[in-house]
Amino acid sequence: MGRQHGGARRSRPAAAASPVTLTGRGGIVVMFAAGMLCGLLSRWFGVPLLAGAGFAIGCALAAFATRPADLLTLVVSPPLVFFAATLTVVVATTLGDGSLLRGVTVGVLTALAATAPWLFFGTLLVLVICLARGLMTNVRELRDKLAGVRLFEQEENENPVRWDESPTTTHPGTARPDPAPGRRLHHGEVD
Repeated sequence: MGRQHGGARRSRPAAAASPVTLTGRGGIVVMFAAGMLCGLLSRWFGVPLLAGAGFAIGCALAAFATRPADLLTLVVSPPLVFFAATLTVVVATTLGDGSLLRGVTVGVLTALAATAPWLFFGTLLVLVICLARGLMTNVRELRDKLAGVRLFEQEENENPVRWDESPTTTHPGTARPDPAPGRRLHHGEVD
């Protein structure tokens, strides 16, 4: 029994040393799930504050749990995730209430108007947390990659004219190369 307890002690610090990390997609799913769950609870219980606050909490959780390499993906996604969660909640709660198109249109516009400050707060929260976790490193890496792509494009387009100057045989009595049989003459080779 003493060995089992000792083994359990050794595995706990290893588990504590490796916190849960999400990919960029996983962080987006966390934001969407929190926004949708709290949006549904907000509609069912009539507490509009719950939808926005839940989304902001989901944003903070995603920003803290996403691995540093995927922070750039996470920072740009809160507005789209917020819209998708709001649309999903409105469609789910409007089904069976008369005109679906009218209900969804009015519901989405009303929900977005009521919770817009929370969208801005959640987006700002993600940005601040990700900046503290190393977002600028990702931005620099992306800028370097894009600069490298532009550099290669400039090199390829720098001298687009390629002259084939390889002499094969010469015309009798001239120093000019004889074009290969069946080869069309270049404008510089024509007299």
